[in-house]
Amino acid sequence: MELTPERVREEPAALFLPALEVAREGVLPSGALSTQVGAMATCVGEADPRVVYAHLSAVLCGRHPDVALQWLLDVGLLAHHLPELAATVSLAQEGGRRHKDVWEHTKVVVRQAVPRLEVRWAAALHDVGKVPTRRFVGPGKVTFHGHAEVGAEMFRAGPLRRLAFAPGVAARVEALILLHLRPGQYDGSWSDSAVRRFAREAGPHLRDLLDLSRADVTSQRPGRRRRCMYRISELGRRIRALAAADAKAPPLPAGLGDALMAAFALQPGRRVGALRRRLEALCDAGELAPGLSVERLVDEVARRGLVDELAAEPA
Repeated sequence: MELTPERVREEPAALFLPALEVAREGVLPSGALSTQVGAMATCVGEADPRVVYAHLSAVLCGRHPDVALQWLLDVGLLAHHLPELAATVSLAQEGGRRHKDVWEHTKVVVRQAVPRLEVRWAAALHDVGKVPTRRFVGPGKVTFHGHAEVGAEMFRAGPLRRLAFAPGVAARVEALILLHLRPGQYDGSWSDSAVRRFAREAGPHLRDLLDLSRADVTSQRPGRRRRCMYRISELGRRIRALAAADAKAPPLPAGLGDALMAAFALQPGRRVGALRRRLEALCDAGELAPGLSVERLVDEVARRGLVDELAAEPA
């Protein structure tokens, strides 16, 4: 491959072409070509953002994205379009241990992630918020409170403005960065209501989010790795089981509103809606089984004093 100054002036994004081959084959370019690209790296700032985005997407979805990312960093191209990612180099996460370096961790996550565009982009950028949020709290102890939220903001302010992301892709990548910690917080003790809330929060991103969480497990301890993977899979199974159970029968039967108005002399409006929402919340929390009859639910409203409880609340 020849990258003459004339070609680079006409097509600055051509500097990314060696990275595409590295991502496919896992073999680094010759030292001469790498030196040549490094010498012209500043020209990439003039490249069409659409072409740069396409090239970076192809790199991330290749078979060897970690090798290609390292090459892009070494020749100086990464810093031009993804300075947030370049800033994670040598950012220690725990007591200076090399495998806890954010950059090294990120490369592993990208390599382990399923090669779907949104997942690979989120894998590359999921920890950029650790740079501004790192705090040392004691010998060998580091915190990154709020780094997911900060990372999502950095994505909007940086890569999203700098590159020509497709709107749908950008929204999904941002959501994955924002939510990437949530599956890892599951420990088996969550109530059904908490699992349902997580599934609603993840929404259409659930599959990608669970896959990103699996890729984010980079522990070198086999036992810890197995436990983390099991918990993520268990969370997915519980979500599917609850969704299947909820689909069989709605938690509240038809005709309940009319029955509540007749039983408690209520008029159509806010109080009837509030009663229904209270009953739905009790079903979500597992305090009431889904599929109860209208009569049984009316009895529960009376037994729990829900009408009086709502009447006592400020309007």
